[in-house]
Amino acid sequence: MSKMAEMDQTIRELRDAADSIISAADWLAQQFSGTDEDLSANPASVQKPAKKELKLEDVRSVLADKSRAGYTAEIRDLLKKYGADKLSKVNPADYEALLKDAEVLGDGK
Repeated sequence: MSKMAEMDQTIRELRDAADSIISAADWLAQQFSGTDEDLSANPASVQKPAKKELKLEDVRSVLADKSRAGYTAEIRDLLKKYGADKLSKVNPADYEALLKDAEVLGDGK
């Protein structure tokens, strides 16, 4: 991975971490801004932190790392599992599941 690609990924990860911290802080502030009676009377008003939507680039980065680690054939099998012959044809709704499947590659070595 080139230095620029590494820097880009590091910056993306820092921004994601910052977004998560802000969401957690907002949630905590909301939890402690009212009384217990307010929260029990209207539990629907308590919002969970928003989940970050995965992008093609995020998935591509993880799969590229796994491919460089020697799991190219396994990645092709995963793409077929999700009905595609290449990543750009995978349904974005399947990105999270695909990433979970890809992350375990190499765990059993």
